[in-house]
Amino acid sequence: MDPLLSTLLPLLFVFIVFIAIPGFRIVMQYQKGIVFTLGRYTSTRNPGLRWIIPYVQTMQKIDMRIMTVDVPKQEVMTKDNIPVNINAVVYFKVTNPENAVIQISNYIFAVIQQSQSALKDVIGTNDLDTILSERKRIGEEIKNIVDLTTDKWGIDIEAINVQEIELPEDMKRAMAKQAEAERNRRAMIIAAQGEVESAQKMLEAAQTLEKSPVTMQLKTLQTIKDISAAPSQKIALFPLEIAGWFGGKK
Repeated sequence: MDPLLSTLLPLLFVFIVFIAIPGFRIVMQYQKGIVFTLGRYTSTRNPGLRWIIPYVQTMQKIDMRIMTVDVPKQEVMTKDNIPVNINAVVYFKVTNPENAVIQISNYIFAVIQQSQSALKDVIGTNDLDTILSERKRIGEEIKNIVDLTTDKWGIDIEAINVQEIELPEDMKRAMAKQAEAERNRRAMIIAAQGEVESAQKMLEAAQTLEKSPVTMQLKTLQTIKDISAAPSQKIALFPLEIAGWFGGKK
């Protein structure tokens, strides 16, 4: 074997084992690779098979997908001094991976903390009725506040949804009583309207029968027929003249 080749083969083996192979990195389709050379940011690598210089360069991979984090439930005082336990869900994604790594040490934890603070501020400036009826607007207001801070971190807040709003027990009982009273009031109004409509229809029917004696007699015969359908009922019929005699009139 050539002496030069026999010398180069061990060096090539060392290069492949200790430098070439350890330098390969796989960046997934949904990731970006942030490369630091001797501690300084030098480049951002796109998805695929990438190579860095081992022991000189390091790579930190950043997930670029939309992420979801929960804002833990916390007690907040509303504008009308009612304590409520409330939580939310934050949807966000990294738009500038370099800033997400360099500007903030843990951007996920920072987003949660910033969302908690904004949640307290927004809930404290709204009364309970507004919070319960306008959750979407409240979430949008919180999103705008958080977005102002996270923008310089390379984070874009997609949405913040207010999830659960837990009221004090005495407030729940009071609202239940109020709802029950409202249902009873509506039921009474509907029943009264039904009585009025029924009385109106009966008055119209009576006026129609009064104007037509023949119709009155037919209605009387129909009523007699309906009553006679029951075997226990007995009906006595008298001529109309007899009714006049009982009334003192011929």
